[in-house]
Amino acid sequence: MIAVSDFRSQNRFLAAMSASDYSLLHPNLKEVPLEQGDVLQDQGERIQYVYFPLGGMISLLCVMRDGKAVETAAVGREGTLGSLYGLGASHSFSRAVVQIPGRAARIAGAQFKMALKESERIHDLIHRYQELRLAQTQQCAACNALHGAEARLSRWLLQTSDIIGGDVVPLTQEFLSQMLGVRRTTVTGIARTLQSSGLIRYTRGRIEIRDREKLTRSACECYVALRDHPAQILFRQKH
Repeated sequence: MIAVSDFRSQNRFLAAMSASDYSLLHPNLKEVPLEQGDVLQDQGERIQYVYFPLGGMISLLCVMRDGKAVETAAVGREGTLGSLYGLGASHSFSRAVVQIPGRAARIAGAQFKMALKESERIHDLIHRYQELRLAQTQQCAACNALHGAEARLSRWLLQTSDIIGGDVVPLTQEFLSQMLGVRRTTVTGIARTLQSSGLIRYTRGRIEIRDREKLTRSACECYVALRDHPAQILFRQKH
């Protein structure tokens, strides 16, 4: 078990807090596992906890009436899940599913809200994080509408690699087809093309990035934009 005092070194949202602001949260932070397939929050349901991922990846899904879903954002060590509860949003706008297992620091929503009453700086950090999420969602919407499947898959693999901090992405083609909104056969064809070009290596349930530079050239411009958003928005200095 990792000590509570170490959480800030593993989550950039917590790291952006001052020591005094972090001290408002840390007595109530608990480390919990993130198991693949876990639904941490569901669309329309009441938010119970705020999560700060220490590893792994959480996908935020927009779910249609027929049950189909598409990813609108991903949360990893740079961010948080459920922090809007502190600003009065009691219900989740999306389904949050663990796609890549890991760990998180978790605090009850009511305890998080109490801490916010004592710190305007945490309020500001949450507002900046929501600005970040809006910018990323807008970028992804434009990407899905304007860019081809190969460029989007390349972008998604690079983005996921950045989130988990490694070049091996443990995901199935079925999941990728759902996230990209394309047929599984389309993902299969693209994966074969990228593998034959030496950009990736694909085995069942596992994709390894072999040539990051070439894969970046294969990706659309959205990868660089999404990669740079946290530094430009969440971690900018206030003037």
